[in-house]
Amino acid sequence: MSTPRTHRRSVISEAVAPWSRVAQLLRGGEAGTLIPVIIPRSTRRLWWMLPLWLGLFTLLAAVMLSLREAGSDGLGDLAYGALATLSYTVGALFLVVGVLWWWRSSIVEIEQGTNGVLTRYGAVTRTLEAGRHYLWHPWSRVDFVVDTATEIPYSAPVMACPTRENVPLRSIEFFLKFRITDAVLFVRTIGAGNFDLVLSSAVQDAIRQRARIISTERAYDLRGSDVADMQQLLNRQLDRYGVRITGCNIPDVQLPAQYQQHLATRERVAKERTAYEQEWGLTRKRRIDSLGMDIERAKKVRDARFVEVKAALNKAREQVAQLLEEQETNAQRVRFEIETRGRSGLISAQNEARAQRALAQAYRDNRAVLQYELARRRLEVGAELAMKAPQPVVVRTDGAGSGDTSALSTLLAAQLIPRMAALPQGRPDEGNGSG
Repeated sequence: MSTPRTHRRSVISEAVAPWSRVAQLLRGGEAGTLIPVIIPRSTRRLWWMLPLWLGLFTLLAAVMLSLREAGSDGLGDLAYGALATLSYTVGALFLVVGVLWWWRSSIVEIEQGTNGVLTRYGAVTRTLEAGRHYLWHPWSRVDFVVDTATEIPYSAPVMACPTRENVPLRSIEFFLKFRITDAVLFVRTIGAGNFDLVLSSAVQDAIRQRARIISTERAYDLRGSDVADMQQLLNRQLDRYGVRITGCNIPDVQLPAQYQQHLATRERVAKERTAYEQEWGLTRKRRIDSLGMDIERAKKVRDARFVEVKAALNKAREQVAQLLEEQETNAQRVRFEIETRGRSGLISAQNEARAQRALAQAYRDNRAVLQYELARRRLEVGAELAMKAPQPVVVRTDGAGSGDTSALSTLLAAQLIPRMAALPQGRPDEGNGSG
């Protein structure tokens, strides 16, 4: 619950001040007043034209004295010459003073962050940026100096603002920051004094519209709430004046005294409810902790049972594995016996086959040997028979150049043939040689 406080509405105005106080008034205001616009007190007069006119008059007098000097003689010539020289000197001095005075009065210095509105014959010509400027025209002047860089804070508390239930709130404090974006548009359209009234009316209207859509119970929700829609509404209303709202919020809301007592009662009840909820929370937490301990204990018992079941299961698995290993050993032994008997039978069958093959091979070899011996004996018998067989003897009885057989050759052949037959077979050529 907020405590009652006194809020003062910000006041925006413009001030007339010399150039020396422009920066002070723009930055700090005056007596709680925001001053974004200064009307500089013009010190620029036409007195600088007096020495110029005096100088021209003196120079003209000097020229006249010089002409008079040319038409005189003697002592008058000397007097007119001295007066002409003095007039030239004084005239030149007046001209220098007038020019310096004109140059000094034409200097205008605009503060940093501000814009000067330049007018000529009362009509706005342009704006001057920060820095030094020279206004050589005699009727040019800076009518306004406008702060265009500073975000100016503005506070506007709205009193007796009704809610949706038509309950008037004591006050709603609204705070915003604005910046002047167009100096010429601001000073020529509305001005600082009128802008204060327009801005105050726009803020009050926006706050009252916002308060009308909320209930009294939720009035404190306005503090620090999102007011972007209000900022957009104010920007649409103030844009034609060359002003931009850069930020706004609702820092405080004050309710009526009776409703504040009601809220105090509600807060007390809420605190008691909070205390009861905390106590009940502690009790529930203790019960939950107790149940948690029971659950943990049951989990430990369950884990122990799980361990026992796993141990029994592992033991049964070991027994089954042992039985399977024994059965596998017996099966392997029987398989080895069967394989041994099979291998022995196979070896015996292979040996018998080899023996039969050797026997057959021997039989085949003996038969071949017998055939070979028989063929050899046949050859030997044939050779013996051939050696003992009679051999023919060819006797050539034909003579050279005669076709008749002589009786002498026939007689000799008849005698030699029996002898040759009686000779051994190793000398078959003897009969041939003798014949």
